[in-house]
Amino acid sequence: MSPKKKKGNPFFGIIKFIFICILAFMLAGYVAVKSYLDDLAPIPQLQNYKRNIVTQVYSTDGHVIKTFQTFHYEYASIDEIPQKIKDAIISTEDKNFYTHDGYDIFGIARSIIVNIVNKKTTQGASTITQQLARILFLSNEKTVVRKLKEIQIAARIEKSISKDKILEMYLNNVYLGSGAYGVAAAAKTYFNKELSELTTAEAALIAGLPQAPSVYSPYKNMKLAEKRRNKVLKRMYVMKKIKKDEYEKALKEKIVLNKNQALSKINVAPYFVDYMLRELDSLGFDENEIMQGGYKITTTLNYDAQVAANEAIEKNMNAWGLKKQKQQAALFSFSPTSGAIIAYCGGRNYSKTQYDRVSLAIRPPGSSFKPIVYAAAIKNGWKPTDKVEDTPVTIGDWSPRNYGNKYRGAMPLFKALAISSNVVAVKLIHEIGIDAVIDMARNLGLTTPLTHDFTIALGSNGVKLYDMVIVYGCFSNGGYKVKPYSIEKIETPRGQLIYKASRTKITKVIDENTAAIMTAMLKQVIIAGTGKNADIKKPMGGKTGTTNENKDAWFIGYTPDIVTGVFVGNDDNKGIGLTGGTVPAKIWHDMMIVATKKYGNTDFNYPKVDLTYNFKESSVENQEQTENSENIDYESENQPEGQPSKDAVKENSQNNKNDIKPIKSDIQLFKSVPIQLAEPISSQKKSAPAANKSDNSLDITVVN
Repeated sequence: MSPKKKKGNPFFGIIKFIFICILAFMLAGYVAVKSYLDDLAPIPQLQNYKRNIVTQVYSTDGHVIKTFQTFHYEYASIDEIPQKIKDAIISTEDKNFYTHDGYDIFGIARSIIVNIVNKKTTQGASTITQQLARILFLSNEKTVVRKLKEIQIAARIEKSISKDKILEMYLNNVYLGSGAYGVAAAAKTYFNKELSELTTAEAALIAGLPQAPSVYSPYKNMKLAEKRRNKVLKRMYVMKKIKKDEYEKALKEKIVLNKNQALSKINVAPYFVDYMLRELDSLGFDENEIMQGGYKITTTLNYDAQVAANEAIEKNMNAWGLKKQKQQAALFSFSPTSGAIIAYCGGRNYSKTQYDRVSLAIRPPGSSFKPIVYAAAIKNGWKPTDKVEDTPVTIGDWSPRNYGNKYRGAMPLFKALAISSNVVAVKLIHEIGIDAVIDMARNLGLTTPLTHDFTIALGSNGVKLYDMVIVYGCFSNGGYKVKPYSIEKIETPRGQLIYKASRTKITKVIDENTAAIMTAMLKQVIIAGTGKNADIKKPMGGKTGTTNENKDAWFIGYTPDIVTGVFVGNDDNKGIGLTGGTVPAKIWHDMMIVATKKYGNTDFNYPKVDLTYNFKESSVENQEQTENSENIDYESENQPEGQPSKDAVKENSQNNKNDIKPIKSDIQLFKSVPIQLAEPISSQKKSAPAANKSDNSLDITVVN
């Protein structure tokens, strides 16, 4: 009797059947797609195709402020391109270039699986032919439809021209960063060499750029560029395009760049263009698309205001002898009603430093922070005519001092702000609380860290110029925080509108009464206080700011239509010998004369604020009041025309220390700890007094 045949597991049979069905379906799909692509017609005259690679950026008033075009374009035939360049590109971008039909179905499937496993796009699957199709005919939007079109056009390209011609067109049209299109232009841009003169390491560096030109540009990030170059070299070695000794030698080769390279075409507003590019990225446009799309980008920038800003910075910095590269200035201006950016200077000379001091630099604002304290006080029921003693004050063993060590007795809040009294600002924050001031700062638009400490009343923590201008905009427009933007619309070369700015984000953060009172008080800063040099003889408000040892000088001011901030300081955080009422106020003045010209002398649309006052006993100080407020000597921070005097600089360095004391002699909140309020960005952490610590002291870190 023969043994019984063992029954199979029916479950595995079902799995096997499903697998075979899926495989058959995929095979049928592949055959159908391949058949369709094989039947596509060639593209006529493709070898003669010339595309418009010029994208132009316009100011809101029609001036071209930037043209994205070839920095140095030279067409090189396939025979003129060294084999090492071709090997490096093919090894990195498309190892199966000479064997596929313009697309790699299995490569696409592999990348889909990898991306699903990683839960993000970590692998692309575009062949060199697909990349050429995108460069010549498509946008860079990351959609399935675009990918299908890319495959379709790639198949037609393969039927139209030879593989060598495809590679030649790709190597002459691909964007490689710093304004260079094609490998010949890149060789000149990065190394000032002909293609034939490139080393293997230099060829590998260029071959690593197509994936992300700005990210891997050696001019922007040498470490990343070297890491990417070494990855390309390894691919070349693995694919046996170079031998081991050549590979090891190339890895050790130092990157020596062209010192005379012009960082693309310098324009009237290069820092603004960088900001605009970041905004374009957030809108879904990538760098290659911008550089090669042939778009017309209309921005919010006012050309005349931008030119005036550039000229005001150079004129006033030079007039004060501030000509060194480390001696920098920044300016940011926007509409507090629409959010449109009007002028943007991230530094003095973009060709020497691309660091953006508007949106990236974090520096202590000094007294320009005080309006935030006053706004918190107004919100908490204080009136601009309420009197506070401008007299020495002590919190524990810690005493703030006024500029010049001068005190003027009892005065209303609006006069205390106008003369920038340190002790009054400290007394206010002590009365209303640190939390109230921090909450106000956050609501108005500050994004940098703020230490929970009384010293913030004097601007001890680092802030961004970008944020501070938004803060002052809230005082100008009735209490609304408005998000700045730079792009109005984008059109294709055929005039099709593909983007139009919608209304920017606007948030109500303070009531109109608080904004009106703050504007009335900040008008006094210009009329009779520290901001006289900024006066453009129109309704305006503003505030100066100066930090310890004159390291940072600020002026931020506004009209009903425009709010502008100016920062001046050394990049190494050493004293620059200025106060906010000098060069920053003068730069602001010269730029705003031009920027506000079309608006006339329109005043703020606020109810009248009464700044006449009666004496009010303040709970801040119970000491004997001094009745000299009717004839207060407004001590401004202004210095005379020309270079600042050594005595003035010395006095400011010694007397504007901005240390802090409590209000009443019987309040002993903490021990005395030295504080440096104008700490440089790169310096070590300092300690300063603060409340609510078990050991009665708190370390303060000035934000870097």
